[in-house]
Amino acid sequence: MSEHDDVATTQAVYDASADRYVAFAGTELSSATEVPFDRSMLETFVQMVASRSDTQVADIGCGPGRVAAFLASRDLDVIGVDVSTEMLGHARRAHPEITFEEGRLDHLPFSDGCLGGAVCWYSIIHAPPARLDGIFAELLRTLRPGGLLLLAFQAGHGQALHQADAHGTGRALTTFRHALGDVTSRLGIAGFSVYATAQRQPELAHESTTQAFVLATVASFRGTVTDPPL
Repeated sequence: MSEHDDVATTQAVYDASADRYVAFAGTELSSATEVPFDRSMLETFVQMVASRSDTQVADIGCGPGRVAAFLASRDLDVIGVDVSTEMLGHARRAHPEITFEEGRLDHLPFSDGCLGGAVCWYSIIHAPPARLDGIFAELLRTLRPGGLLLLAFQAGHGQALHQADAHGTGRALTTFRHALGDVTSRLGIAGFSVYATAQRQPELAHESTTQAFVLATVASFRGTVTDPPL
């Protein structure tokens, strides 16, 4: 399957399952999908972005706008991006005060260096490990020097999980459990400096593996990986 087939398949599954997804997860963060530890990672991102007085951020792979709404409630200027038009429809209806745009992880609708921060909340699980390099390069392109990136993903060893009937759509979908060390290595190669990593054990009913989080910064001078500012 080609990269474009991969993206088209993901889009088709989430377009077909958008109503079912929203019925389960809602359009706001909730205890059904986030534990307090997860929220603490988002709160840390918010506080670090605010400390830089740079509040333009993006929720990339936003689905129905759950994380985007959380960020907006903390006074950040947020834009949500997703590949699924049906998910974006739910997001716009639920959060009319937030801008939502269609876009891909490796082809974002932003100019160079326009963002102070970006969150990819379980969106890189749809990309095989080999595609992460291009995704991280695209994220780097959109972030300003000193900008922040927060990733959340299901951790593993890079293995692929094949679902013949994804989300009850009758369509097949493959997701990936990325190795934390591989993700941080690829971020460094792309030009990010990893600020912090965290993992927690599966806690929610739908979780079956370790959940991983990475907070990274863009070096002040592009092409040079330095310690993040304190």
